[in-house]
Amino acid sequence: MSMDSSNFPFVWIGFGQEPGHDPQRDFDEFEANLEREEPFVLLSDSAPAEGHEHTQEEKKRTSLWMKRHKAALRRLVLVMILIEPNAAKRIGYKAFAVIFAKFWGYPLMLASSREEAMDVAEKLLLQNRKPATP
Repeated sequence: MSMDSSNFPFVWIGFGQEPGHDPQRDFDEFEANLEREEPFVLLSDSAPAEGHEHTQEEKKRTSLWMKRHKAALRRLVLVMILIEPNAAKRIGYKAFAVIFAKFWGYPLMLASSREEAMDVAEKLLLQNRKPATP
């Protein structure tokens, strides 16, 4: 997984794994986004590879990290939007979305295009904007 926060509050995630990739960097960047204390959205135009199994060590590391950040994840990550142009695949992801939300603490939504994903993300961010203090 890689994370691009350069357009925060729109945070793009890639699920490809390059050789030598350090997953701690991704956890650090995710944590840095949470430390901003501002709502944000996660977006991805690539689903995790089918059949990809995480090692027991990766699962444990992720689970421990999530437990430490559970409250912030629920409060600040508004949604993960997965862009999937294929309608049949989008339907297939709907059951997974329920499990995903229980595990991560924020919903998984599906969009057919980048434009649709950005539209949804912008609307959610507008709805969750903090009122300006006088």
